Amino acid sequence: MNVFERIQFLRTELRQHNHSYYVLDKPTISDFEFDKLLEELISLESENPEFFDTHSPSQRVGGEVTKNFNTVKHQYPMLSLGNTYSEEELREFDKRIHKLVEEQIEYVCELKYDGVSISLTYENGQLTQALTRGDGTQGDNVTTNVKTIKSIPLQLQGNFPSFFEIRGEIFIPHAGFKALNADREQAGLETFANTRNTASGSLKIQDSKEVAERPLDCFLYHMLGKQTPYDLHYENLEAAKSWGFKVPSETECCKDIDAVIRFVKKWDKLRHDLPYDIDGIVIKVNSLRQQEQMGFTAKSPRWAIAYKFKAEQALTTLNEITYQVGRTGAITPVANLEPVLLAGTLVKRASLHNADQIAKLDIREGDKVYVEKGGEIIPKIVWVEKQDRDLFSQPTVFITECPECTSELIRTEGDAKHYCPNSENCPPQIKGKFEHFISRKAMNIDGLGPETIELLLKKRMVQSIPDLYELKINDLLPLERMAEKSAENLLKGLEASKQIPFERVLFALGIRYVGETVAKKLAKHYQHMQALLDATQEDLENVEEIGEKIAESVVFYFADESNRNIVQRLAKHALQMEVGDEDKAVSNALEGASVVVSGVFKQFSRTELKKIIEQHGGKNVGSITKKTTFVVAGENMGPSKRQKAEDLAIPLITEEEFIQKLANAVC
Repeated sequence: MNVFERIQFLRTELRQHNHSYYVLDKPTISDFEFDKLLEELISLESENPEFFDTHSPSQRVGGEVTKNFNTVKHQYPMLSLGNTYSEEELREFDKRIHKLVEEQIEYVCELKYDGVSISLTYENGQLTQALTRGDGTQGDNVTTNVKTIKSIPLQLQGNFPSFFEIRGEIFIPHAGFKALNADREQAGLETFANTRNTASGSLKIQDSKEVAERPLDCFLYHMLGKQTPYDLHYENLEAAKSWGFKVPSETECCKDIDAVIRFVKKWDKLRHDLPYDIDGIVIKVNSLRQQEQMGFTAKSPRWAIAYKFKAEQALTTLNEITYQVGRTGAITPVANLEPVLLAGTLVKRASLHNADQIAKLDIREGDKVYVEKGGEIIPKIVWVEKQDRDLFSQPTVFITECPECTSELIRTEGDAKHYCPNSENCPPQIKGKFEHFISRKAMNIDGLGPETIELLLKKRMVQSIPDLYELKINDLLPLERMAEKSAENLLKGLEASKQIPFERVLFALGIRYVGETVAKKLAKHYQHMQALLDATQEDLENVEEIGEKIAESVVFYFADESNRNIVQRLAKHALQMEVGDEDKAVSNALEGASVVVSGVFKQFSRTELKKIIEQHGGKNVGSITKKTTFVVAGENMGPSKRQKAEDLAIPLITEEEFIQKLANAVC
């Protein structure tokens, strides 16, 4: 056996032993024997660099340093799931999706792991990319660090597709977390608070050798791509298991919603016996064909939902109520609590939301209160133990002046929040606008964070958002902790942000009530900033899903000359003020048409067909009504849906007829 053959033999052996130990939990050799084989491989690869392979088991030990984690666009968006908290809500979900597909629906139930989501790409059986969720559209490339996780295969086995994506959750088991904290305590280091934050933070450590020492594990539970071997989600997971992935054995197929509810109840009782944390159950439609028919909302798939277990609660004391000012001037009361341990973290503060919530709870300083983590993340007060209240306690009176600039607060009819109207001179509002503008979901400016913004404002180097784009390197170098490289990165980040699409520029402006989804709707409808500037309230209210409140806010924002000036200055700095070519309207051939897309198609996917409809001015609708213009009907269209179209005399056209119809209209 020559050197290359020995190296290949060792790699194959180590991969198999790795899989047996970390995936199957059935070790076939001792740790000592494994380490000896690995040492030999590392030594041979070191002596024979011409045989280096990035997917070798030796690469799991880490050692590569990543200074910046590049942001990469997801091929398929990593959308969040809708949440449900009761049996009634699960049954409502079941009824809702049965209206979308007129067939038997089978579900797959999975444990909802409390870690950090990851998306892995494999080409020809080798791991080529690992991305975090990020903002759902794009995530950080953490491939180097993910390669150190021994339960994630670098090289697959068996008959796998040449290209696919598989998603899962990186987490830390209880035993590993306990051992990690024991080691840190012995070394005199601060211990970690909980497994989720530790797993997330570990993926962003720059030195992969340090990541390799963290007890990270990974379950894979969702496959994507055009080459998936089966039409059923569960069968694809079984196939993935045979290729070397750690697919959870607890996942089950459920024939109906009653079986789903039994699964949920079982794991609500058993979850505390698991060797890792879960916070709920994920329920998915098993058929990929049905998934495609059901489609997506702007934020989540219609064919999946998360059942969240009841949140853990803790009793503590409310010491003081203070008030925060947000970037829009909204005043948020904050409960400052006697620190209490809750779901693995020390909770000191909780939001009280608004004056109505304070009145509803009749909450007062000094009260004993029950706190829970809403969605297991954000602390909130759910109950006041009034029987323990001091007899001389006085009701809480909401403040009347801004705690930062002393301006008199306003509260409009029908609004739950109080606001500080001094948007031009109230410090937290000014700082908040900058922080929102540079945030990841908005302009995502690398090298520019809240601390630097605070410093720039303090030194009066910026006063308005466009001032950022007028900064020069000589302006930045005198700042504290601003080295030449940092200054260059900041300016590069600003320059790169000029390519951020129009919808995110619109979101970044921070117009009240214009979140990510509304910004997308407005960008898609108006196509160009000037058209939006010229829009009346009546025009805006005619845009799909834009109500009076949003329309009024947009008109109010652009009626302010200082805001129009900000937009004009940003346009001069070459920020995107119109939609990109791929999103531009192609024609108005379908203007005023309401179109239903139903069934499975050969030339285009349902998503692609819907995009074509939008590009030609049409509106996609989910159900057939008298207002439906026509239905693009594919194979396996539901019989009752077809019957309804015929009863209402709604035209049914094929995919080919639809494309020809458009071609004729455009010509």
